Amino acid sequence: MFSTSKPRRSRWCRLLALLPLLAAVAVQAQGTVQPMKLNIDLSGGAGGIGDMSVAVQIVLLMTLLTLAPSIVMLMTSFTRIVIVLGFVRQAIGVPSAPSNQIITGLSLFLTFFVMTPVIDRIHTDALQPYFDGKIKSVEALERAQVPLKGFMLRQTRTRDLEFFLELGGYGPTPVKQLPMRIVIPAFVLSELQTAFQMGFLIFLPFLVIDFLVSTVLMALGMMMMPPTVVALPCKLLLFVLVDGWELVVRSLVQSFNQ
Repeated sequence: MFSTSKPRRSRWCRLLALLPLLAAVAVQAQGTVQPMKLNIDLSGGAGGIGDMSVAVQIVLLMTLLTLAPSIVMLMTSFTRIVIVLGFVRQAIGVPSAPSNQIITGLSLFLTFFVMTPVIDRIHTDALQPYFDGKIKSVEALERAQVPLKGFMLRQTRTRDLEFFLELGGYGPTPVKQLPMRIVIPAFVLSELQTAFQMGFLIFLPFLVIDFLVSTVLMALGMMMMPPTVVALPCKLLLFVLVDGWELVVRSLVQSFNQ
């Protein structure tokens, strides 16, 4: 019977003897191989400070696209329009007609109509020079803020600006130097106040119709007849006869031209 322990033992001894040699070769090779590096260049070229790199611009663009719904809702005329149209629907007494999709879509298109002069100015002063390579991206953003800030300041009450200046710890600040962190919340607060005032005026004629219908039904002794059953057709008829949607839309658009 033959034993294989000695050949196996000699084979393992040879491998152990080669380990120091392999380690030495690996150390020597490590000294010659350059490690991988990742460079993020924010300059426009060698030796000078230029515009941001394409990768950083893409990140900023994706960030703006993420914030686009908030910008449209809170920095344009969308807030006032959608609230007032919602009040019209509630005042008539049909909370499901027109639907939320129609109210939102109409508000969005009216917002584009109202904001067209601002968008055109942003395109002329900021976007087109940036696309032509005449200005850098930072300067383009600063130029784009000017018409948007001017629109918001025209719709913002002075007391709302003073309120947020006081909360932010600012002193007396010129209008041109007001930061966006003050202008945006003051604008939103003013828009909510204006929208609710318009909603109150819209509710008044429909409230009068409800009172008249209730009084007439009470006088006729029709206690079991719900007033809304009679008042709803009357309010719809009045709204159609006076062309209510045109009046509401006209009032909304003209309220931003003041």
